[in-house]
Amino acid sequence: MISVRSRSSTRQHAEKTILNTIPEHESYPDSYFVGAYWGPRKESPEECARRGVAFLNSLAEHDPLLAHWNRIPKPRGRGRKTPLMPPDVATLTEAFMRGVNREPGGHAIESLGLTVGAYNDGVQEEYASLSMHCGSYAEGASNLCFLTLPSQGPSAERLFTPPVLSGAVRSMARAWDPDWAVAMSRTHRDLDDQGSRGEVWLGWVTYFARARGVVPPLPAPVRIEPVEDKGTLIILTPERFTVTDPAHVALSRRVRELLDRVGLMQRSSH
Repeated sequence: MISVRSRSSTRQHAEKTILNTIPEHESYPDSYFVGAYWGPRKESPEECARRGVAFLNSLAEHDPLLAHWNRIPKPRGRGRKTPLMPPDVATLTEAFMRGVNREPGGHAIESLGLTVGAYNDGVQEEYASLSMHCGSYAEGASNLCFLTLPSQGPSAERLFTPPVLSGAVRSMARAWDPDWAVAMSRTHRDLDDQGSRGEVWLGWVTYFARARGVVPPLPAPVRIEPVEDKGTLIILTPERFTVTDPAHVALSRRVRELLDRVGLMQRSSH
């Protein structure tokens, strides 16, 4: 019998999988990621592909490093390099169809969704990777779009700014319609996740879908911005958020407390 992973374990497994695509010498303690998460939603390979096309086109507008992607073959490490840019529905539909979950040599498990992994053309410190998991509708399962960014170097300096990170989160929000999304460092995530608070992290940049609730007034220098009619973006600081700055940590805890009061940090009911 095939077990269905919980939403939390599905997210952790996907993040571990994509981190394994990063060469060892490129993995640093304070690496950054952008992730969008949503609950069970049945979608066909073509529907996932249309969302993927919208996302990749939008993401490419924010930095040259995010404008070149190649599909990670399945089985991993085999097959030819397959460029995904410029994205088209037919190519991504085929990629999602190949990314169906299945037991080795067995039938496809449609309810566990479809996955496409990708990497950019960068080498060493210019390397980035991407995972798009869509169409899972099994009870307790989840879907996600997860982007791992370079940890250091010129590209990292460009990417780790509010305009680029908020742009990447907006791209995810518009294309995938997630429940929530976040851009943050892993050290910040580990700090925010202490005590097993639940599913939702508060990052340097955080997005909440409108269905989750209304974002309350928040203290300066936090910025609150609408994302069309879909939801709300929260940007904690105009400068790079760091866990080594006590003022940043105190601000994050205060904002989390205010969001918790209105139920935005609670687990989704679906």
